[in-house]
Amino acid sequence: MAELGKKTLVVDLDPQCNLTIFALPDEVIWKTWSKEDDYIDDFNSTREKNPQFEDVLKEPRSVHFVLKPTEDGTAELPSLPPPFALTPNLHLLPGRLTLHFYEDKIASRWSDIYQGDPLAIRTVTRARSIAEEYAEIYGYDIVIFDTSPSLGALNKAVISLVDGFVVPCNPDMFSLYGIRNIGNSLSIWKKQFETIFHLLSVEKRSNFPEDFVRFLGFTIYNAKKYGGTNEWDLATAHYNFAKQIPTTIKQYIKKEIRSHLSSSQLETPIGETAVMHTHSTLPSMAQKYHLPIWKVPSAQLEGSDRATIAGNRATYEGTRLKYQQFAKDVLNRLSTLDI
Repeated sequence: MAELGKKTLVVDLDPQCNLTIFALPDEVIWKTWSKEDDYIDDFNSTREKNPQFEDVLKEPRSVHFVLKPTEDGTAELPSLPPPFALTPNLHLLPGRLTLHFYEDKIASRWSDIYQGDPLAIRTVTRARSIAEEYAEIYGYDIVIFDTSPSLGALNKAVISLVDGFVVPCNPDMFSLYGIRNIGNSLSIWKKQFETIFHLLSVEKRSNFPEDFVRFLGFTIYNAKKYGGTNEWDLATAHYNFAKQIPTTIKQYIKKEIRSHLSSSQLETPIGETAVMHTHSTLPSMAQKYHLPIWKVPSAQLEGSDRATIAGNRATYEGTRLKYQQFAKDVLNRLSTLDI
């Protein structure tokens, strides 16, 4: 999306921090986290003891650091720390392994939302509100939350309050059950938020988006490619599971969450076959050099990697158009939403 000219912020809300580990060198992550440790332990006390606290906010910080005042129920930050600029158009708000503490607060304060408790509302909606604040400061066209595959309290708050979500699928039975689980969870979450909106005042409802989240579609990834066997060039076992995904979506994800999509969009993976098939060892190299796959051949490569990558340069660089095709389809589906 960034290479297509969309100024993009990615926020790592997966406590496993895979996106952060992919994007940043280990030493940068360590430096960022170590400076935050005391704040994560006791934010308000550490802030009061540090006369140079404003300087802490001049460097990139993790998303948990930004969320921590809400978690502790203290005053919000006087200014937001800058994100990491991976490229001029692509910025990152990195994750942190301690993010499960924030999830615990969402769970413990959830019932207080129904009484209109300001701290509970702030806790549940803070991820979206910081995205809006960052977008206003930096002019982002789109903010992407990377979430864990769980259906816990953090993801309930995040997924329910974003504009749209994508379901990534391996072509196997686990993805089919995953779609069933998220569909059932969305139905429950939607009823909960409808009750919340009914009970809250107009002023307090303004903290929430007007509409419940919408489904943008599914991807299929890491599938084995067998040319000419079927329209998606998949091995038979993978194809059999993949073709069940649209039916499972229609059965378990309610129509009002997906009604903006055409029949073709519901039945076809985002980007069609662009990112469907396995990249073999290419992602490992991309993670090693903290770059998109297509930029790896142009990196300062270690000696043992040069020959291997040089011999596959066209394969590496060819992924760029595939991911742009995928990104264009996501943007096209987003354009169907009334936002």
